Amino acid sequence: MHTDYIFEHISVPKNTGVMFRTSVDSGSYVPSHWHPAIEIIYMLEGELFITENAVTRRLSAGRCTLINSGVIHATKCTARNKAILFQIPVDFISLYIPDIGTRVFTLDDPGGNPIRQTKTDIFKETLQKMQVANDIRPEGFLLRFNSLLFEILFQLYHNFSTIVFRSGKNQREKDFSRLTDILAYTAQNYTRPISIDEIAAVAFLDPGYFCRFFKKQMGSTFLEYQNELRLSHIYHDLLTTNDLIQTILERHGFTNDKLFRRMFRERFEKTPSQVRREIDGIA
Repeated sequence: MHTDYIFEHISVPKNTGVMFRTSVDSGSYVPSHWHPAIEIIYMLEGELFITENAVTRRLSAGRCTLINSGVIHATKCTARNKAILFQIPVDFISLYIPDIGTRVFTLDDPGGNPIRQTKTDIFKETLQKMQVANDIRPEGFLLRFNSLLFEILFQLYHNFSTIVFRSGKNQREKDFSRLTDILAYTAQNYTRPISIDEIAAVAFLDPGYFCRFFKKQMGSTFLEYQNELRLSHIYHDLLTTNDLIQTILERHGFTNDKLFRRMFRERFEKTPSQVRREIDGIA
């Protein structure tokens, strides 16, 4: 699920309005990001670690989860996995669920609740039917896929949503707009040092207020986020290139070798060399 590590602008085909694909991931680390869409992940093989609100959970094969629009989250895959990845833009959903702004969706495999488990199983079966249609593309594909898409929306609305009262909607939208500019600028310039004064100016904020704003929104300091972003690119290059580790570090602007190795071991419980050996099939 290697992707751009910022606010994610989702590209969707006009004839379906959603992003749906079978994802095969050999390894990736995506630091904190968000997108204006509901994201559904149905793990078919392997596992994925998802962090939301400083809590990390393991999504194992056969399990399904949903990440609400605007929720800041991170993902980590340290071994090959396969999943159905499904993103439904809020703008698309709002055409059919006008009160989408007052709803929160919850989709985690329940334990000990047979009625909810049955609803979840039916939901996963619908996702698998969508996958078959999307992968095979039979004659009349759009009719089949879109009929299943609207069945999914119906199930989400009736079985997996809760009405909540949300105050300060305008302020949240303003905060996310500002955060989008910050993360986009960081993604474009992360290979060099970015000072607090520089990034605060991008957001038109006082440096002191910027630090508080960023920590509140992202759950980490700006420097920590810069290093996490660099780490994600380094991990990707370790898996996909034969370049020297030092060359990869220099490419992505990680100049503190001691800090890098400590952070890498904390995130992946291995050294960069061990990751390389495992990819190469060396014990």
